[in-house]
Amino acid sequence: MRAQSTTRGLLAALAAASLLTAPLGAQNSQPQAPPQQTAPVNPRQVPTPPPTLAPRGKATIRSTVSLVEIDVQVTDRNGKPIKGLKQEQFTVTENGKAQRISTFEYNDIEKIETASATGEAPITIPLGTVTSPEEIKSVVHDHRMIVLFFDMTSLQPEDLLRSTRAAEKYLREQMTPADLVGVVAFGNTLKVIANFTNDRALLQQAVDALVPGHEAALAALADAAAAANGETAVTEDAGAAFTADDTEFNVFNTDRKLAAMEAVCEVLGGIPGKKSVIQFTSGITQTGEENRSQLIAATNSTNRSNVSIYTVDSRGVLTATPGGDASAGASRGTAMFSGATVISQSQSRQDSRDTLATLAGDTGGRSFFDIGDFGRVFQSVQSDNAGYYLVGYYSTDAAYDGSWRRVHVKIDSLPAGAHVRAREGYYAPKNFGVFTTEDRERQLEEAFRSDTPEVELPVAVETAQFRLEGNQVFVPIAAKLAPSALQWAQKRGSHETAFDFAAEVRDAKTNRVAGALRDTITVKIDAEHFQDMQQRALVYQGGIILSPGVYKLKFLARENESGRIGTFEDKLTLPPQQPERLQLSTVLLSSQVEAAQKTAQVKTQAFAKDAKMKSSPLEVGGERIIPSVTRMFTNQQTLYVFFQAYLPQKADAASLRAGLVFFRNGQRLSDTPMVEPAEYNEKTRTASFRISLPLGGLNAGRYTVQVIVVDAGTAYAAFARNYFALGPAPGPATRTSVTPAPGN
Repeated sequence: MRAQSTTRGLLAALAAASLLTAPLGAQNSQPQAPPQQTAPVNPRQVPTPPPTLAPRGKATIRSTVSLVEIDVQVTDRNGKPIKGLKQEQFTVTENGKAQRISTFEYNDIEKIETASATGEAPITIPLGTVTSPEEIKSVVHDHRMIVLFFDMTSLQPEDLLRSTRAAEKYLREQMTPADLVGVVAFGNTLKVIANFTNDRALLQQAVDALVPGHEAALAALADAAAAANGETAVTEDAGAAFTADDTEFNVFNTDRKLAAMEAVCEVLGGIPGKKSVIQFTSGITQTGEENRSQLIAATNSTNRSNVSIYTVDSRGVLTATPGGDASAGASRGTAMFSGATVISQSQSRQDSRDTLATLAGDTGGRSFFDIGDFGRVFQSVQSDNAGYYLVGYYSTDAAYDGSWRRVHVKIDSLPAGAHVRAREGYYAPKNFGVFTTEDRERQLEEAFRSDTPEVELPVAVETAQFRLEGNQVFVPIAAKLAPSALQWAQKRGSHETAFDFAAEVRDAKTNRVAGALRDTITVKIDAEHFQDMQQRALVYQGGIILSPGVYKLKFLARENESGRIGTFEDKLTLPPQQPERLQLSTVLLSSQVEAAQKTAQVKTQAFAKDAKMKSSPLEVGGERIIPSVTRMFTNQQTLYVFFQAYLPQKADAASLRAGLVFFRNGQRLSDTPMVEPAEYNEKTRTASFRISLPLGGLNAGRYTVQVIVVDAGTAYAAFARNYFALGPAPGPATRTSVTPAPGN
């Protein structure tokens, strides 16, 4: 198990985790948000049910059959599109093997170009989630969709001015009614400046905002575009500065640029039809093979989204001054006289262009180097998209090995001088079994970035909140995995599997990362106990330390035999501390406790050296409570109710008492005697309570449990509540102990 503590200002992330077995119970129950601290329950009032999580969009289920779409431009000897070709004339081969064409259509861009657009309202297509693909398809059909992508991280002021002037000239003089144009910029963040539109005035305003000195206009347009897409402005945390050598910096910087291009193409994937991205940049330098994984990922995303990239070296015509111009330092030693300086200078320039050429070539676009008139770029995009055939097929190659598959399109009965231009190929999808370490990390990153839930691995999550010193809150995270969804490998007579668990917490207002958690845990079970394990669920425990505020939590679990992923998202509201009031933590319900492990090894594994807490708040009296994720119990179990009370300075800890009241269908059923705290921390003025009672006397159904904490010597009192369900007892099962593998 790996533990990590990340600090940003007053915010810290703590990974403290274990993997345990729990009775299976109702594993399909929906996870519920932590209960809010409220006033006492009216015994005659029907209790408010736990909040139901709203659907978060269509869930992701991976398919092993993919439609491959190739856009094919067919032109005569004069460069004019050849129309009217039939599907029977096309032959598509993949790695030399013929493929059966499943979809075939022609997009006639010239028809829109020659039509009059006078008096028509501007078209606007959001660069984001498409809610109605068929409706969008009818709008964008026979249109050219072009994205102007400005890489602000590499463009020098003069290069940026050259690029924006060329874009403005295109918008004024070359843009046709068939063109739908969007504007995107990548700096510290990836920003959509303008959605797809044919509104020239709006587009010119967007491009003009990129000119240095127009930052206020740029921010306003980005916010407006985000609002039109129903989103908040995209931001990312750039505050985690680090020092590194030039190689590490170049790897990191190149990966960010390629990841930005990948993100743009993923956004475009929901919009039907062919899209073209014109990337204005001053080069992307690769460092050996370090960036190859990210380059392949960017190419994959581009091809899946049917995007062609046109890369433009905005430095224009480069004239190499031996030894460098005035911006370069003077050479030392014999390099100036041996030619090493000039060779290095030429190699650096070529390296910065190789990635651009690869991106363009592998996606069916073009690359433009050493040109003074950028008008040629827009002419090429328009001519390449004057009309094209969209040909789709289902590959007969069932191997999902990530290899490059070369595609060739042949057309019969073409006139002399005709030219056929199509995408040269694509990278095949990969099965999880052949993933490299980089592929596995990228899969997790993509799952975190995606707005679509992953449901291949069913996971239920429960969170709570407990106060710490220094105005901070510990948020324990418990995740429950159904055993039927797990895949085990048999190794030397035992069953083994591994899990990756990760959580990310972002500030709800700024979208900056406030905390993160990451664990890898391996589980080994001998054959004797494996069958019993199938009747139990695995429960993961971790936690994050945060400051009071409102956050968005995304939790991810991956089973590392099959690569299946499950995600969970929820809103975290951590109220500020009120020292003058008696406050309560979340009321935590459980049916399982275990001896708290106190060895030095466990402490080192569970808590980082600079962690702000050295023991878990869930440990009381040498035992640790295991939260019930689904809060489903049977009448053969014992219910453990755990909570903490935070005392104001005037409260008397010696007279503090707590009890429970149970309600069902709005009727008060029973209560427990008032008890003293199980533990009390004088330094933090925190009283911990753990009340247990058997459930044998209760009937099956839904219950509300209310906690009452009073200070008999003063007027302080506090109330909180939670919910649970009582079901029929399951069949007999033997308790199983699961021990993580050594070092995990």
